[in-house]
Amino acid sequence: MFITVSGEKKEVKDGLLLKELIEQEKVQTPQYVTVSLNDEFIETADRDQVVLKDGDTVEFLYFMGGGAWH
Repeated sequence: MFITVSGEKKEVKDGLLLKELIEQEKVQTPQYVTVSLNDEFIETADRDQVVLKDGDTVEFLYFMGGGAWH
């Protein structure tokens, strides 16, 4: 099946879990990344149960802190 990961179309095995995709993509600090599946945020606790389907779109969102010093 084919899914889109961070804007790139990829072929993956049928029945791939979101957790497995995160491992395959070598997502750094997965406990701090926000995952969007088809424009809906997925709770961290639900990643083990989410089964990806053909045509799904997955985005990994990293939030960074920062600011200007004056």
